[in-house]
Amino acid sequence: MSDRSFDDPELEQRRLAALRQIRQFGDPALRSPAAPISTFDPALREEAERMVGIMIDARGVGLAAPQLGSLRRLIVARPGEDEAAVALANPVVAWSSEEEEVGVEGCLSLGEITVDVPRASAVRIEALSVEGDDIEIEAEGFAARVLLHEIDHLNGVLILDRVDAEQRRAALRELRAGSAVA
Repeated sequence: MSDRSFDDPELEQRRLAALRQIRQFGDPALRSPAAPISTFDPALREEAERMVGIMIDARGVGLAAPQLGSLRRLIVARPGEDEAAVALANPVVAWSSEEEEVGVEGCLSLGEITVDVPRASAVRIEALSVEGDDIEIEAEGFAARVLLHEIDHLNGVLILDRVDAEQRRAALRELRAGSAVA
């Protein structure tokens, strides 16, 4: 996957502007459980569209509403460049495989920090669309990882909570040193 945003000053400016809108490690919103969505109206659709735009501009593959300070159970994801983004309200993991894979994960709320996170290799997610319609998604591999990462955000869980103590300490040292800023 090629990323030309660093070669294109306009794309880089959009990336930095998007990152400024995303809450960073230490912000209480990232540790707060999000509330279920009960109203499916144009405002919800606009919020989801705004989230997709920020996610794409920031070069992310997923974004959860708490990362923007909105404590609502709403995520957006686009695990593949050629895929359309999906918005999911009130997503829950209905099933996950016992088989796990360890993969490198970063987070738009943690600057340039990456850690090795174990996740289920396959999942089935049940959610609602921004119109209030039932959605069921079965995902494997990277797509499953993205969905699980974003659902974690809705529960106040960060990738640092899913790694061993050594990785966590190293990541926290990097965050304190300020070298984790994008």
